[in-house]
Amino acid sequence: MSFNTNKLNMRLLLLFGILSSLIFSTSFPAFSDTPVKSGIWRATLTRDKQKLPLILDIAQNPDGKTLTVHIINGTEKLKMDSSYFQNDSLVIPMMMFDAKIIAKSSGDELKGTYYRYANGVVAGSLPFEAEQGENYKFFKKGEAKSSRNVSGKWATTFKNPATGDETIAVGNFTQQGTDVTGSFLTPTGDYRFLTGSVNGDSLYLSTFDGSFAMLFKAGFQPDGSLSGNQWSGVKAFKTWTAKPDANAKLPDATKMTFLKPGFESVDFELKDTKGKTWTLKDPRFAGKPVIIQIMGSWCPNCMDETNYLAPWYKKNKKRGIEIVGLSFERTDKPEIANPKIDRMVSRFGIDYPVVLAGTSSDASTAKALPMLNKVMSYPTTIFIDKHGKVREIHTGFNGPGTGHYYDEFVADFNTLMDKLISEK
Repeated sequence: MSFNTNKLNMRLLLLFGILSSLIFSTSFPAFSDTPVKSGIWRATLTRDKQKLPLILDIAQNPDGKTLTVHIINGTEKLKMDSSYFQNDSLVIPMMMFDAKIIAKSSGDELKGTYYRYANGVVAGSLPFEAEQGENYKFFKKGEAKSSRNVSGKWATTFKNPATGDETIAVGNFTQQGTDVTGSFLTPTGDYRFLTGSVNGDSLYLSTFDGSFAMLFKAGFQPDGSLSGNQWSGVKAFKTWTAKPDANAKLPDATKMTFLKPGFESVDFELKDTKGKTWTLKDPRFAGKPVIIQIMGSWCPNCMDETNYLAPWYKKNKKRGIEIVGLSFERTDKPEIANPKIDRMVSRFGIDYPVVLAGTSSDASTAKALPMLNKVMSYPTTIFIDKHGKVREIHTGFNGPGTGHYYDEFVADFNTLMDKLISEK
């Protein structure tokens, strides 16, 4: 029996080409041109038949393959990771928060899903839709009408109906016409930039940043209070009530986290993403005040604090001040956690060391920082003087969405730092 060598070679080459195409098509994204219009898009996430509105600003990049997507929450314009088209769908990665939107493009519409991941596996999802050219959240301009006004402070209680657990909060809002901006402050952090409307006897608020996906609805009661519901993420649900109270306040953030008896300072021995081991005995910290930032790359409130600390440090480090970040991640496996830390460092231009401290579980934080009563909030910030003594521990962070509370933080922070730097 004889063989035609040329035909056999041609068949082998054809088979190799087919196999190569299959391998490469499944291993790498099939990037395509970007058939989506630049501009403002009004989007919604659906949860329990409720529509959580959000605003996107989408712009095509010069390469014709990728897009820049910003999420707009009032005055905040939050840039997502580089977005792209894969086959017929727009992919908006939110790598810092282990999340992603994948939506099929159809002219002026996008339809798809918002995914949350845990260790690379989908942990939850919500239906996503978007319409190009619309720039409102709950009501189009002129639709909302109300004589109600929510400006000011509100003493608030959130309740988990499944467990009965309650959390106190302070609502702080500004209203112009029927448009509302502001946030809820809790003992462990704020709900960031909330925007929405008052219409009739109802209040509507929402926020979305890739991690926080929150919808608030409430009705005015005969006594002027508010009573409503909060949908958060893909599963969480709470009821809430609020009463106007100019004197509403939270527990002192400097009293909640403290050193156990017998301790005056903090120490650790942890590695950064390059393998360097850091302790407070490092010569870099000798004779200087040090800020320890307890944080996580997954934490939106930590993002707000880092947005303040990173540029502040660059401006002030020549004065003899140091910061070190202790990042508690979803996993303590360096091969998974370190790239997340590196992305955070790059995104915010962090110029101080950040180490992998463990996971955010109570057991892990207690192991890394056994001198603290408990790490109850991300971020938590520890202020140490030139002699290594802890002078203050601040639980939580009031970000720029909290208005004058953020301004007060900035003033108090700089007063404390000026004092610690000037001390002998």
